[in-house]
Order: sequence, then C-alpha cells, then structure tokens
Amino acid sequence: MLGRLLRGLWQRWRRYKYRFVPWIALNLNHNPRTLRYVPEESKDKLISDEDVLGTLLKVFQALFINDFNKQSDILTMLPETVKSKYHDLLSVQHPRVKLLEYRHQQQSTFKPEEILYKTLGFSVARATSSLISAGKGVFVTRGLVPKGAVVSMYPGTVYQKYEPIFFQSIGNPFIFRCLDGVLIDGNDKGISKVVYRSCNGRDRLGPFKMSDSTWLTSEICNPLAVGQYVNNCSNDRAANVCYQEFDVPAVFPIELKQYLPNIAYSCDKQR
Repeated sequence: MLGRLLRGLWQRWRRYKYRFVPWIALNLNHNPRTLRYVPEESKDKLISDEDVLGTLLKVFQALFINDFNKQSDILTMLPETVKSKYHDLLSVQHPRVKLLEYRHQQQSTFKPEEILYKTLGFSVARATSSLISAGKGVFVTRGLVPKGAVVSMYPGTVYQKYEPIFFQSIGNPFIFRCLDGVLIDGNDKGISKVVYRSCNGRDRLGPFKMSDSTWLTSEICNPLAVGQYVNNCSNDRAANVCYQEFDVPAVFPIELKQYLPNIAYSCDKQR
C-alpha cells in the first residue's frame, strides 16, 4: 500500500515539476528529458512559418476590415502607405461603397466566427463535449478544415522558464510547456486572468493594443484564440490536430497586434 502511494506521488510530481520554476532553473541543464531533441534537418514543422504567418495576417486583416468603423483612432496614427493598403482591401470587398462614407453606411458587422468562415472556409468554437466527463472542447461548427490548416492559437501569458509562475500553476490544467521550456498560461480564470489583463494594459501604446484580452470573455474578437480547450478525450481514436510553435516576428503589423492572444510576462522580453 505504501509503495503504491509513493509511486502515485512520484507520478504526480513528474507531471507537475515542470511548472515549479525554481526546480526548472536549477536542474534544467542536468535533465536531458526536459527538452525534446529535434534534429537540425527536421524543423519539427508540419507547415512552414511563412504559411502560418500568412494565415494569421489573412484572418487578422479580415477582422480589422470588418471592424473598420471602430478603428478610426488607429488609422489616424498609421502611415499613409498602410492606410492606403486597407482602403484598397476595403474597395475590393465593397466596391460600391465610397471609402469616406463606409463608417457611416455600415450598419452591422459580421461576427468573428463568420469572418473566419469567409476567410478560411471553416469556423471553430469551444463548447461542452457530448462525451461523459469530457468537459469543454473545440469543435468545427461550419465548413470543412483542410489538412495542414491552422485551426486555433493557444492564448495566455508567456513566461520564461526562470520567471515566477508557481502560484498561477497551482491547480491549473492550462499550463502549456514549449520545447525550449517557455511556459504559456492559458487559464482564463483566477490569478492567471488578473496577470494577463495587467500585462495587457501595461503594454498598450496609445491607441494600439499589443495583445487581445477578449479571449478571457465570452465575446472573443479573435475566433482562433480557443487553443487551450483543444483536447483528445478518447483513447480509442487518434488526435486529428497537433500543436506547432510559432514565433511572432518583430515586423508584425502594429495595427493587427490587437488580435494576438499572447503577451509576455516581462515587458523587456519579446513574446
């Protein structure tokens, strides 16, 4: 009985120890199993970063255009070349509407999930699973998802492996550990929610938001920001999705950062 109890405690510790930041900081170099080895010739990517970036830009630009009537403060701060780009995109989508009158004539906007469907040909949403004790999951609600498509993003605060995340990780099933030891806290409740909103307000640059905080609410602006609820509850069927890490480039359009559902815990670190 005692041996079984000790084995159970050891197994729980092995699952939890990666969330214990002091342990990671002291022992990372001595435990080769904390990092997954990826050969140089294998980029560990199903699709290229260029394709991922292209998908994000395509969706975010469509969201920006859809919400064009609320972007006036941002548009006034953008260079003329950038503004003309959106005017051109808008004229293609609404050729009969004069650009200067668009904000006055647009009576309603599409919902984010509708924009996702119009842009990529499918939409996804989080919902309660029909399986017993499966909890919430992410489901395709409309259209067909082609193989190799980006279907969601994992939102949350991004922590370096030496930063304090101990209290946020207690009883938190949404801590995601990347290959390099970086942790993403995708919990939309409790102290995790408070920390994300604090960092979101800290990094705001005038009218420009550096990240999206609506994934913490029921009114999500970025319909892809549901990745923390992706799961494969069934042991009988193989998963039909997998994760892939992507670093947002420094040259990412500043007006579209308002749709990025991640933010760095430290303000001096690029997310």
